[in-house]
Amino acid sequence: MKKLTSAALILALLLTVGCGKSGESSESTATAATAESTVAVAGENETVPDELVIPEDMMPVTGSQIKDGTYDIKVDSSSSMFKITSCSLTVENGEMTAVMTMSGQGYLYVFMGKGEDATDESKYIPFVENENGEHTFTVPVEALDKGIECSAFSKKKEQWYDRTLLFNASSLPADAFKDGEITSVESLGLADGTYMIDVTLEGGSGKATVQSPAEMIVENGSASAVIIWNSPNYDYMIVDGNKFEFSGDGENAAFTIPVIGFDYKMPVTADTTAMSTPHEIEYTLFFDSSTIKSDEN
Repeated sequence: MKKLTSAALILALLLTVGCGKSGESSESTATAATAESTVAVAGENETVPDELVIPEDMMPVTGSQIKDGTYDIKVDSSSSMFKITSCSLTVENGEMTAVMTMSGQGYLYVFMGKGEDATDESKYIPFVENENGEHTFTVPVEALDKGIECSAFSKKKEQWYDRTLLFNASSLPADAFKDGEITSVESLGLADGTYMIDVTLEGGSGKATVQSPAEMIVENGSASAVIIWNSPNYDYMIVDGNKFEFSGDGENAAFTIPVIGFDYKMPVTADTTAMSTPHEIEYTLFFDSSTIKSDEN
């Protein structure tokens, strides 16, 4: 009798799952269950703390400001568990897409938005394996220098993890921007001569600074600036792919480098000797054109 009762219960359960609501097939029931499972979102206690801080005064850069083409671009992620090792940005007719190469293979797909809104499977972006066996995701990019919501679905945990992505405009070459998007010597109408200009350094550990205002020399339509660090432990800088050696005679490291443009975060690299072995560190320099003054000395 006990065995019969168990069998009856199992049969009743099977009939319930098979029939579902009136007119609903077992296949549609399974599909609904799958859709429901994929909107599971990780709670705060299941995620690592956010690492990405986006300045409130950061100005978004849209595709309409960048020339059509494909560029390597740096992407910051709010989570160390969603690490992007490289990224290729394509701009076409003002629209931007990016192919992000991931450090691991833990995510099946991403959704551009919060995980709780990932209810439409047609908007899921699946990974594609490249020739090196790495997982990549091709995503639309609304703007650079702007926090973009993205959620990743974990293969192991079977739930969504919310992330924020920041595509850095400063990692693009200066010639990627359309004419007029970066302030130039020509657009400012600067005559040959010596000037002083405020300059702001960002990047690295945040401890390094440079002297501001800096001396700037304009000659034949091009500008260069003397960058003096707050440390003697730099032996060269790289700007626009060119290497510049130590040029100062004071206590701290100094370099004369070209000013590619004003009023944008110009990417530079500086090699520090303060560590056990020399190490190249990426920075940006912002030359504020509104502060340019003739050097009367």
